[in-house]
Amino acid sequence: MTGSNLAATRQRTLKNRIGCSGIGLHSGRRINLTIAPAAIDVGIQFKRVDTPGRTTVIPARWDHVVDTKLCTVVGNGDGVVVGTVEHLLAAFAGVGIDNATVEIDGPEVPIMDGSAEAFVFLAECAGIVEQSAPRRRIRILKRVTVGDDQASASLTPAPCFILDFALDFASPAIGRQERSVRLVDGTFKRELSRARTFGFAEDLEHLRRAGLARGGSLDNAVVIGADRVLNREGLRYGDEFVRHKMLDAMGDLYLAGAAIEGRFNGVRSGHALNNRLLRALFADRDAWDWVDDDAAGADWSDTELRKASA
Repeated sequence: MTGSNLAATRQRTLKNRIGCSGIGLHSGRRINLTIAPAAIDVGIQFKRVDTPGRTTVIPARWDHVVDTKLCTVVGNGDGVVVGTVEHLLAAFAGVGIDNATVEIDGPEVPIMDGSAEAFVFLAECAGIVEQSAPRRRIRILKRVTVGDDQASASLTPAPCFILDFALDFASPAIGRQERSVRLVDGTFKRELSRARTFGFAEDLEHLRRAGLARGGSLDNAVVIGADRVLNREGLRYGDEFVRHKMLDAMGDLYLAGAAIEGRFNGVRSGHALNNRLLRALFADRDAWDWVDDDAAGADWSDTELRKASA
């Protein structure tokens, strides 16, 4: 017997336009953002509305990533950029948005509370509608790995999108954390969407001198002191740190241009390594293929499904 529990779906976009405003984590600027519906096969694209006279549209794609220092930044040939895209893209991936235009009047996506929860809320408030074309996934056909024994990222064949992640920090507030999540049936919203970005208090002054983290605060990040979390409310999950790294990876991997059917394994991976993984994947045409969503997982036996998802 063959098959999978992945239901056939069509491409999806938003039913209505919806907007928000917030502080940029690195710029410290107040930024307005509007998410708008987009046509079939447009994918996710950013549009800077504050850069007249230049090309304003930036496809949310791995080959448009221009910087990965502390966040993922996409740009176009005119030098127009949008940074900190990973949390919004993770929300799109998590709720299944294939096509959308993100209009923004500043250099980065607002950080909101440091997680993807606000963006999931916006998408749900706007409404999500199916379109007339089938959804397509990128099926992983063989193992692709980048990195070394200190940090690595890999993709391997699997019947659906599965995230494995392990991190290890000397700080006793974090320590070693590992988690595996199978991204089906609303798992992203329940298990990952509320996990916030994090940083160390001792690094803050150095980052600000470098022009980064100017908008960072206890309102939009988990801040770690010498041996404890400084946020008064504490953590949202006992292992919030590894969950956030998984959220980041999910957003970075959505820059593939479609949902991935495969298993991601990250060990201390970050934005740079996640993008290197996509570049390595698409450099090897034998490592991936397109598949319609109604065919996803269809050639996996029940035994293989259980083994790959374990």
